Amino acid sequence: MGLLQGKTALITGAARGIGRSIALVFAREGANIAFTDLNIDENVKSLEAELTEIGVKAKGYASDASSFEDSVKLVEKILGDFGKIDALVNNAGITRDNLLMRMTETDWDLIMRVNLKSVFNLTKAVQRTMLKQRSGSIINMSSVVGVSGNAGQSNYSASKAGIIGFTKSIAHELGSRNIRCNAIAPGFIETEMTKTLPEDVRKNWINEIPLKRGGTPEDVARASVFLASDLSDYITGQVISVCGGMNR
Repeated sequence: MGLLQGKTALITGAARGIGRSIALVFAREGANIAFTDLNIDENVKSLEAELTEIGVKAKGYASDASSFEDSVKLVEKILGDFGKIDALVNNAGITRDNLLMRMTETDWDLIMRVNLKSVFNLTKAVQRTMLKQRSGSIINMSSVVGVSGNAGQSNYSASKAGIIGFTKSIAHELGSRNIRCNAIAPGFIETEMTKTLPEDVRKNWINEIPLKRGGTPEDVARASVFLASDLSDYITGQVISVCGGMNR
């Protein structure tokens, strides 16, 4: 369909899972893809090759999204290689689940740095070029637990709730320059991480979902395409739940 034809997208944490699906779906819609992972490994190389086969320009970069210095250098490299950045997908994130009484300060700080500070880092780093362009779409990956909370995930939930507040604030700050900022709140998505959960835990999750199934990374990717494309050019500051109805 070419909804993103001629656009360049930067997607963090794209070597696997949801980020990888976003990169592939964006490429099929015509976007050139710059994407990151902590290291250049076989996942990065295979994705780069797969994106190139689709017929778009693609390049993987080793970068730590939790580092502001890395993020600034990354954006400079991408602008040198691609010339512009039309869409930013802040997808990098990790979990360190535990009940508060067992949670360490280290695990709290790590989640805040990787999940929340990374969103500040990359948004700050792309802001200048988007302001010059007077256009851009920033998509931040939150979670349904950032809206509703979840026992054993106070650090993760807090980081994802912080993303929502940040998203709404940036939408106010940058809207007058035609830069949109929205968040996606995925629910139970079938990824490598969720497949390792015990079967009874998975069944309990799915029983809470009105559609009675887990989502796929492609479900999140299609919502991301909508927010990156001109179809959503009057939508900003919003949180779109991709959760099969579990967040209601």
